[in-house]
Amino acid sequence: MTTPFGAEWRAGSERRPVTTVRYIAHMADFVRYGAALAALALCTACMDRDTPQKVAQVFQSGPTKPDEVPRMLNAEPPFHYPPVLYTQRVQGNVTLYLHIDRNGQVRPDSTRIEESSGYAALDSAAVKGSQDLQFVPAKLRGEPMEVSILFPVYFRHPEAHALPGDTILNTTKPPAAPRER
Repeated sequence: MTTPFGAEWRAGSERRPVTTVRYIAHMADFVRYGAALAALALCTACMDRDTPQKVAQVFQSGPTKPDEVPRMLNAEPPFHYPPVLYTQRVQGNVTLYLHIDRNGQVRPDSTRIEESSGYAALDSAAVKGSQDLQFVPAKLRGEPMEVSILFPVYFRHPEAHALPGDTILNTTKPPAAPRER
């Protein structure tokens, strides 16, 4: 039986209206879930025993990490302090993003400044010097592989005050022994 408001009466002891719209929505959900179950059944029928493990490994692994990280070959860092900033005793840190190929060469087209020193001249000197870097390439199971790394470049003047965090850079002097009283 249909009411003037577009609702139907359910048969049975409970006489509650069920709107046509809600009934259609329930049927649509039923069809969607049925289609999803059918697709899942079809997919599982096509899989071998190892497929679920392989799928899990892909989602867990992310980018492949090397067994051996790249090692810099340069005896002296190829970064040159800009003369004007050196005379002004300006210091700074530049963090570069470098892509190292399978031969240990830095790809200049992929080099970018990840964190600026705040001085364009220091940033430029770091990027320019990175073109002369040489590496033993990263390796995975003994085979060379391409990797991207973050490479810090520190510009320090010998007569300037230390910057915050520079205590980790000072490896030439051992820490002072505590004085006895």
